[in-house]
Amino acid sequence: MVKTFIFEKKQFDQEFYKLDQAIAEFAKQTVGYLGEEAWENVETGRISNVYYWETMEGLQALINHPQHLEAKSAQTNWLNGYQIVISQVIRAYGDGAIPHPTSTYNNELANDG
Repeated sequence: MVKTFIFEKKQFDQEFYKLDQAIAEFAKQTVGYLGEEAWENVETGRISNVYYWETMEGLQALINHPQHLEAKSAQTNWLNGYQIVISQVIRAYGDGAIPHPTSTYNNELANDG
């Protein structure tokens, strides 16, 4: 499962950083957590954080975590807007030269791409 959090930054304060750190630490401890990536489009200023899990169970635990809910309810303090995309990895493959959270799928699909 993949959760992509796309947002436009307003201004971050200490409360944001505190919640963000706590949420990140919790996410890494959830069932089936594989890793994450972050991207920024310098032209638009949009940031995209992509989180990967083996199943929906870990993602659901993060979604329902009290500090995640707290951050979500206060998001207008820090963000100029956001979009969440929940998706499922159907296929992922590569040459193995770049470490990636979905690399575990590479062996399963090596002959499929």
